[in-house]
Amino acid sequence: MSGTNSERELLAEGPAIILVEPQLGENIGMVARAMANFGLSELRLVNPRDGWPSEKARSAASKADHVIDGTRVFDTLEEALADLNFVYATTARERYGFKPVRAPVVAAATLRAKFKAGEATGIMFGRERWGLTNEEVALADEIVTFPVNPAFASLNIAQAVLLMSYEWMKGGLDDLAETSFQPLEQKPATKEQLFGMIESVEEALDARGYFRPAAKKPKMIDNLRAVLTRRAYSEQEISIMRGVFATFDRYSRKSPRGKAGPWQDLDGADDGADGE
Repeated sequence: MSGTNSERELLAEGPAIILVEPQLGENIGMVARAMANFGLSELRLVNPRDGWPSEKARSAASKADHVIDGTRVFDTLEEALADLNFVYATTARERYGFKPVRAPVVAAATLRAKFKAGEATGIMFGRERWGLTNEEVALADEIVTFPVNPAFASLNIAQAVLLMSYEWMKGGLDDLAETSFQPLEQKPATKEQLFGMIESVEEALDARGYFRPAAKKPKMIDNLRAVLTRRAYSEQEISIMRGVFATFDRYSRKSPRGKAGPWQDLDGADDGADGE
């Protein structure tokens, strides 16, 4: 799969994701994929409608097999939460009660701190159609809710899991501007290499009658050099560009193709030098 690399470290830690009575295997699989994207691995299912295991879930998980293979199934929510020390319930609906309501970034920071302290934590997600009941929310310690359009607040289950998984991953970064992938280091080109490339381009263009009319040639060369020297090239980039420009030689310099070439009348008539 694009974006996967079995040679790199596989992150598999953090809070358990608890899905209460999920309906479709495809949705469970997409949840597993979202978890794997951001380093979560423990998936718990409470009374899944279509049973378990599910080949549809595995297919939708797109190679997040470690999540699918480790999935645990429970008959009741109480059983799924029994060994956890702290649990969030996710909801987009306004709830009236005594549970603190946190934003995802705050919830992720709390989960990260408890994880470092050795506590077992979890995040509950409700059914695809209507979420968690008030009784189920009451089993959690706190509520987490997403800043969404109040007139269109419904998220599908995989979206909700992905948002919390992303916040979990982000909370573990030392630098929020940090990325996992860096460009390959390349040796900067010398000016000699740059000038050599420019000279080859100018020579190839001149041989094909590019600089017309002759009176404008100095200005055209100035403009060309301004474009080709506007940034610092690497040696690899110089090599690539010279390879591109070398394709000019696929056509005979004495018989360049196209209208108004140096061996073609300016009215567009071919002088026959290329034998056609």
